Amino acid sequence: MTSELFSPLSLHSGQVLGNRIAKAAMEENMAGDGQLPDRELFGLYRRWAEGGTGLLITGNVMVHAEALTGPAGVVLDQAAPLEPFVEWAKAGKAGGGAIWMQINHPGRQIGSDMPGVVWGPSAVGVDLGKHSGRFGRPVAMTAGQIEETVTRYAVTAQRAEQAGFDGVEVHAAHGYLLSQFLSPLVNQRTDQWGGSLENRARMLLDVVRAVRAAVSPSFAVAVKLNSADFQRGGFDADDARQVIGMLAPLGVDLVELSGGSYESPAMSGRPADARTQAREAYFLDLAKDLVTTSPLPLMLTGGITRRETAERVLDSGVAVIGMGTALAVTPDLPERWRAGREADRQLRPVTWSDKALASAAGMAQVRHQMRRIARGSRPTPGTHPAIALLAEQRKQRGALRRYRTWLNTARRAA
Repeated sequence: MTSELFSPLSLHSGQVLGNRIAKAAMEENMAGDGQLPDRELFGLYRRWAEGGTGLLITGNVMVHAEALTGPAGVVLDQAAPLEPFVEWAKAGKAGGGAIWMQINHPGRQIGSDMPGVVWGPSAVGVDLGKHSGRFGRPVAMTAGQIEETVTRYAVTAQRAEQAGFDGVEVHAAHGYLLSQFLSPLVNQRTDQWGGSLENRARMLLDVVRAVRAAVSPSFAVAVKLNSADFQRGGFDADDARQVIGMLAPLGVDLVELSGGSYESPAMSGRPADARTQAREAYFLDLAKDLVTTSPLPLMLTGGITRRETAERVLDSGVAVIGMGTALAVTPDLPERWRAGREADRQLRPVTWSDKALASAAGMAQVRHQMRRIARGSRPTPGTHPAIALLAEQRKQRGALRRYRTWLNTARRAA
């Protein structure tokens, strides 16, 4: 099998990635004081940068200080000091690769204990059955709030470029705000942002246009998009195909394909619809269909851990393979592949029957490994998921207290 893993990739912006291996975004929830990156994130990204990836994509950075996916989320808005982001960008480029900042607004996927706002295209809450109370009840966004949010994305992208990042990835997957607008299940609007796919895609397209206009032509702009939501009647592969076509004329460099949401966490291997179980593995079957018609290079993320799998993905026509969990366990995995070696450890599987709880525990396991890497320690992939989840919950309680204090201070100063 001929491998292109270590061949360069030229993008529309003129940027050239050194190889086809990307560290996909994983939500670190590791912000320091003031919701800013600090030594932990610098250390984590320096370790990854030295591990041989051609591209690092950060965990989602929030465009709105009052709307965070978690209490230790990083915020880059007009008021944020730029110096910590300059240090973060330097750390991410320590190995000679590129670093892009993923930028995001969670919309309705905000914890019920979080201060701030819970917005969505419509007043449709997250349905997690007995766990639904974990999320706040959303209010439908006004036209003014939609337009202000579009501007926030552009401001964050512009400041990311000023800080030295090489690009941004607009997060429109996993059930976050832009994905919510795309979903016919969540978006029940009857105005210009609802109804037809063209209307449901309007906010994403406006964001991409605003971002592209706010940054230089050589700055990369990517989009993360669900190949499918894995919910009956939701955003599907045909919708994804059409949206990719809509993005093509807007100067987008790369579309990353993933899938699922908190309601159907296919991105962690646990879709709600059992009929999609075979499809969701690596999302490769869906990607094979999309790559034949896509006018843009595609990146595929989801479950890739072995070089053989990565090569099979590239042979399907996908341009970049994205890895998350595998790099949280083995941060130098690309260099191992280059040397003909594989990872010698894998994360302990979570086999709990409660899908929502299992997904949360899986994310806690990954964050536990990232924190160890950030401190310069070896990952411990055998950590029991229950222990990781309890430790994560303790950390998040402390982070929530700090975020409440910071947000109240920021509001008073505004």
